[in-house]
Amino acid sequence: MHWFVWRRLLSFVLTLWVTSVVVFALLELLPGNAAQVILGETATPESIAAMEDKLGLNQPAASRYLSWVGGIMQGQTGLSIAYDTPTAQLMAERMQVTLPLAVMAMGLTVVLALVLGLYTAAQQNKAGDVGVMTLSQLGLAVPNFWLAILLILLFAVHLEWVNAGGFPGWSEADGGGVLEGIKALLLPAMALAAVQTAILTRVTRSAVLDNLREDFVRTARAKGLSHRQVLWHHVLRNAMIPVITVMGLQFGNLITSAIVIENVFVLPGIGRLIFQAIANRDLIVVRDVVMLLAALVMLINFFIDMLYAWIDPRLKAGHAK
Repeated sequence: MHWFVWRRLLSFVLTLWVTSVVVFALLELLPGNAAQVILGETATPESIAAMEDKLGLNQPAASRYLSWVGGIMQGQTGLSIAYDTPTAQLMAERMQVTLPLAVMAMGLTVVLALVLGLYTAAQQNKAGDVGVMTLSQLGLAVPNFWLAILLILLFAVHLEWVNAGGFPGWSEADGGGVLEGIKALLLPAMALAAVQTAILTRVTRSAVLDNLREDFVRTARAKGLSHRQVLWHHVLRNAMIPVITVMGLQFGNLITSAIVIENVFVLPGIGRLIFQAIANRDLIVVRDVVMLLAALVMLINFFIDMLYAWIDPRLKAGHAK
């Protein structure tokens, strides 16, 4: 078990390091002078040189990379050009919106997909199975930003149950509160969850059907267990390896997909932050946000590997040899 965990940790660290090199190199290869863009076309050579010195652009690329990585390891991040604020503070503020949004969307996805996946597997080739699979195909075809607009038209414009956009905050002192915050994130979470639910439902159905043909299912039924007990207590756990794989990918995708949805609903999350940073050519913010998102996705995958070992002990045994 310890060797399994250490291998995963080593893989996580190496992947994170390679990602940092790639992110830094890609931003270095972007055309144009960041100092020139910030100051405008009318800037003098002296002011451009001063801005390059402030941004550290006059130093070798290797020195800037080591300074960036070293700062992150010490808990120090760069200063945003547009906001004149440390990027860590900006990202911490925006993640208070993006992370709850992704968790809500993932929660909706998991609950709906597991229930629908088991239901369709139990009703294979019957009317319920065909109906759910048809709806899932529709869910795959509908872009989440278009669904978001439809949800706004229905629930905000016509029914007037929720606001069309914006976020009141989690604190009552700011005019918001927990319930108001959840209410503001409900429609964006539904828009994000629709496509992911369709995908996960199909994966769950396929994995459950594969396991229903196994010998242990016949043994469980021979012991007198009901069809529901076999599905929930035996088949589902054995089918969870491919399902959890997709869940991990989906949660990372939900965080990154928030860039579009947050702009549709005007939510002050990490998506709007990186969108505004790109528009302002605030490369310090872009670099740190991209690195944060990449690290989150890799961290999720690391925990998925740990879940694999918990669900299927054979994986631990195989790595221990």
